[in-house]
Amino acid sequence: MSLTLSSVARTQLDQLYRALDMILAKGEAHARSKDVEDDIWLNWRLAPDMFPLARQVQLVSDFTVRGMSRLAGVDPVSMADDETSFAALRARIAKAREAVWALDAAAIDADPGADITFPAGRDREMTLPRQAYLQNFVLTNALFHASTVYNIVRQLGAPVGKADMMGMGNR
Repeated sequence: MSLTLSSVARTQLDQLYRALDMILAKGEAHARSKDVEDDIWLNWRLAPDMFPLARQVQLVSDFTVRGMSRLAGVDPVSMADDETSFAALRARIAKAREAVWALDAAAIDADPGADITFPAGRDREMTLPRQAYLQNFVLTNALFHASTVYNIVRQLGAPVGKADMMGMGNR
């Protein structure tokens, strides 16, 4: 059995979206138990030069939706970066999952060795084979930012662990 780009992506992203939703739910519950307003935690960062929690979640959805849309050859669903609550961030993750699952698998899987050119930061482009783009850019960036969400929520004292990051924890 050969693996396709869409099957690899959807398997990995299903786990990632589930994990992020679970981590945010536990973060929200912990914040409520400490009587902390959402905006305090959503603006928390691990270091002064890092993005805060809300932006980390937005970047997970941006990398996955934009990346998968590029692979499918379509314009990505637009998502405003205006979330101000845990509930809104969880809804954003659900919207990202819905957008990725709505993409045509055959279009994503077309010619995995062909090159794809994409924006990579300000005023910079990169070109990679489609398979490398998925594995080494899209998924790697999404996992990095999701791990940062986990680390922020964990630092704030929420009861999250490795099983939650793997999408297998209890709610």
